[in-house]
Amino acid sequence: MTAIEILSGILVILGSLSIIVGLLGVYRMPDFYTRLHAASVIDTLGTILILFGLILYAGLNIVSIKLLLILIFILITTPTAAHALAKSALHGKLKPMTDDD
Repeated sequence: MTAIEILSGILVILGSLSIIVGLLGVYRMPDFYTRLHAASVIDTLGTILILFGLILYAGLNIVSIKLLLILIFILITTPTAAHALAKSALHGKLKPMTDDD
């Protein structure tokens, strides 16, 4: 195994572990807004790590360009979708949890 393959494997494993930890965090969060925040941040981080690992493993070719385009798409759509969900919940009168709750 080369150093690039080892680094690629480490990035994929770290991305997978961060997504698993994020799922546990989503399970433990008390309300919709904190769950949404945890899910969107961890999903984005885990996806970045996994896709960078796959880009390293693929090398410089058309596959890595496609993976990079997927990464850019995810970096744009995940925060946008999370914002739209939060705004919709707020307009739907879903109250965020406060310190008094």
